[in-house]
Amino acid sequence: MHPFVILIALATFCSTLIGGSIALKLKDKLHLILGFSAGAVIAVAFFDLMPEAINIGSKYYAVATIPSIVALGFLTYLVLDRMIFLHAHINDHDDGHLLPTAGDPVAHHRRGTLGAGSLSIHSFLDGVAIGLAFQVSAAIGAIVAVAVLVHDFSDGINTVNLILKNKGAGQSAFHWLIVDAAAPVVGVISTLFFTLPESALAIILAVFSGFFLYIGASDLIPESYHGHPKFLTTAMTVLGAGILYIAIHVANL
Repeated sequence: MHPFVILIALATFCSTLIGGSIALKLKDKLHLILGFSAGAVIAVAFFDLMPEAINIGSKYYAVATIPSIVALGFLTYLVLDRMIFLHAHINDHDDGHLLPTAGDPVAHHRRGTLGAGSLSIHSFLDGVAIGLAFQVSAAIGAIVAVAVLVHDFSDGINTVNLILKNKGAGQSAFHWLIVDAAAPVVGVISTLFFTLPESALAIILAVFSGFFLYIGASDLIPESYHGHPKFLTTAMTVLGAGILYIAIHVANL
């Protein structure tokens, strides 16, 4: 393994931790951070994961295969969210009408865990990508490492937000932040023991593209807009996508 790989892995830990710590500190402005996170999550899917999956997958699969896998990932997450981790609502009668009240805390907890867990697995794969890239060459490893570093900051924010907005406690959000921050370090270390075929990596990246598109569009965006000024939250969503777009493209230069 290249001698700088462990240092880079530790840098990803710090980047994720700093992003999540900022989200915890500013949780009173959660709707604005959620708006930013929605744009950032969608940008990571569109501008990072999906292009990389297509680039790698074009060597092994037909043109339509990767977009189909992205759609499968989106629908799989939808099923998990709507069926397995279904929102439970307590219904009360009011003049003969059923009124939904607050969702079941257990359902919220499961939904937050599903989202934060997906981000943590993605962070683990980030570490795997760094380790495998350095197996190819130091130059490719450095490019991949920079790309990972620039969006790990956002990953930390997104992990915390997914717990907090699903009524999770700050302590729970911090625990998931530590898991997400440690995941790329574990991913890098794991590449000492195996090599992942590029064909499999393309499929994994495509699946997570679908996951993140669902999280951003069906979860974070509606939650950030609920009961808050829509212009400012919309601006934060566009800002989040724009910053990640610039960061990813600068990292890939």
